[in-house]
Amino acid sequence: MEVSDKKVERLLQKSNKLNKEQLDSLKQQAENEKKSLMAVAVAGNIASEQEIAMLYAEDIGVPYIEFSAKDIPKEILKLIPEHIAKQFRTILFEVEGDTECNLVAMEDPDDVEALDVLQKTLGENIRIYTATRTNISAGLDQYRENISGELAKVVSDEDEDEVDEDVSEEDIAEDSPIAQTVNLIIEYAIRTGASDVHIEPRDQYLSVRYRVDGILKEANRLPKKIMAALVSRIKILSNLKIDERRAPQDGRLKISVGERMWSLRVSTLPIMEGEKVVMRVLNDTAKALTLEELGFWGHSLDTINGAIREPHGMILVTGPTGSGKSTTLFSVLSILNSPSVNISTVEDPVEYRIGGVNQTQVNPKAGMTFANGLRALLRQDPNIIMVGEIRDSETAGLGVQAALTGHLVFSTLHTNNAATCLPRLLDMGIEPFLIASTVRAVIGQRLVRRLCQTCREQYKPDANELKGLTNMFKLNDSKMIQHYHLLEKQALDGGIGKIDNEQKSDLATTENGIKYFWRPKKGGCDACNHNGFKGRIGIYEVIGSSTEIQGMIVANATSEQIQGEAIKENMITMQLDGFIKALRGLTAVEEILRVTRE
Repeated sequence: MEVSDKKVERLLQKSNKLNKEQLDSLKQQAENEKKSLMAVAVAGNIASEQEIAMLYAEDIGVPYIEFSAKDIPKEILKLIPEHIAKQFRTILFEVEGDTECNLVAMEDPDDVEALDVLQKTLGENIRIYTATRTNISAGLDQYRENISGELAKVVSDEDEDEVDEDVSEEDIAEDSPIAQTVNLIIEYAIRTGASDVHIEPRDQYLSVRYRVDGILKEANRLPKKIMAALVSRIKILSNLKIDERRAPQDGRLKISVGERMWSLRVSTLPIMEGEKVVMRVLNDTAKALTLEELGFWGHSLDTINGAIREPHGMILVTGPTGSGKSTTLFSVLSILNSPSVNISTVEDPVEYRIGGVNQTQVNPKAGMTFANGLRALLRQDPNIIMVGEIRDSETAGLGVQAALTGHLVFSTLHTNNAATCLPRLLDMGIEPFLIASTVRAVIGQRLVRRLCQTCREQYKPDANELKGLTNMFKLNDSKMIQHYHLLEKQALDGGIGKIDNEQKSDLATTENGIKYFWRPKKGGCDACNHNGFKGRIGIYEVIGSSTEIQGMIVANATSEQIQGEAIKENMITMQLDGFIKALRGLTAVEEILRVTRE
């Protein structure tokens, strides 16, 4: 909800959230940044959008509401035409059965013109509520149809025509059907929470696929004849060369959807059937999650918190591509970010922008490699350094030297688990005693799909499934069952799978056995787009730097030996971490096995 600066000032004064000096400083900041007072207050965590909306609602005597946009029936939503709803930022979210009263949410219930139009459209039987701008935007999104229906309106299905390699200016103009198609493809990706968009030419058609929660699914097929124009339009938005079709290109574009700004990292690649385009979706306005929100708890959380508070040393994050390593580092750097420290990074690419952090993009053509970038950073008086990835012995050596000379160094490696990271550094030519004296913690991680918390269901496995789980997790061992029960209690205490008013007795385990497991509901529900899963969560293992493990590194121990010692020191493996989260109802056991089974 965008309230005028004068109203926001009055609301903040009334709420006693700021004294006069702080309020004057906030007004000056809003003026300098050319932003509204509300935007600056929300960005500075002085008051949330919901708090301001509730204060405003109380001030004008109109009740505040938070409605579920996805639950609004289309026939009710469309009683207010889309153009009116967008113009006056208003949503009809319910019609009461008994009184047939129209319940309407508005961004600004003080808008007299909007109220007059609503009465002409719906009649006098209206009840008005105040809602946030974000909630209203989510409601307006529901006017959109599915991507197939919308694309059909702007693209004809005459796919028997030949592909047109010549692209005219009219084809890719701002208001052309091709431009509308590109906008729809991107908006649908953002609305469905996709991490990547794949536009792939096939023999007879153009395939549009989305990766949602790590799973790639085809959403639509477009006529092959629009391929050249579609790719050219994306290239224009990404500042790429339109006439270069024989070599891969990389670019970036920005788009505003709803109330948020999004960046898309664009990559083109010539293949046999034409040019393939992949767009990685990045939320520019996303706030860093806490380590607890990422899914850390217990021993893992304590080990990381201890390591990042060290004055110097190296913390490494390992896992395959797409396992959330950058997100973990983004959260850790945000925790450490303050005006009193100089944080510098060298990344390829810069995915998350962090205010107050000096971020450098790798550019091999200009000689800016990870090694050269790290060498330059060391001359910039840094306290904390983040190197996007250790790919070679030179970068590894420089990182270790930086950790030895009083810097806190973060980086990533591509290894299967945390323990294999340490021998990997040995393979890169780093001396064992240097690894032992610099590495403070190694985090191994994967991402698993999160069960939809609305429709997930409990179940007891059948004999075949139980046999497989028993072999995998030793469910016939009474000591292991007691161990799982203890870990589940610790996880609940750490907020894992905790919901409002949940009692500590609500556990899937007892000291004698497992009562039930969780699984996705077949067919899902509206909240998860009928997938049974919604979002993802990390599963982790964290190896600390104990005296015993340092000794093993110096003695050139194998990764299996290091892992064994870490488990003795209470490390929870990724598979076990996932199993506990499955017991807590965050994910399914099948998901854990999918990403951890070797």
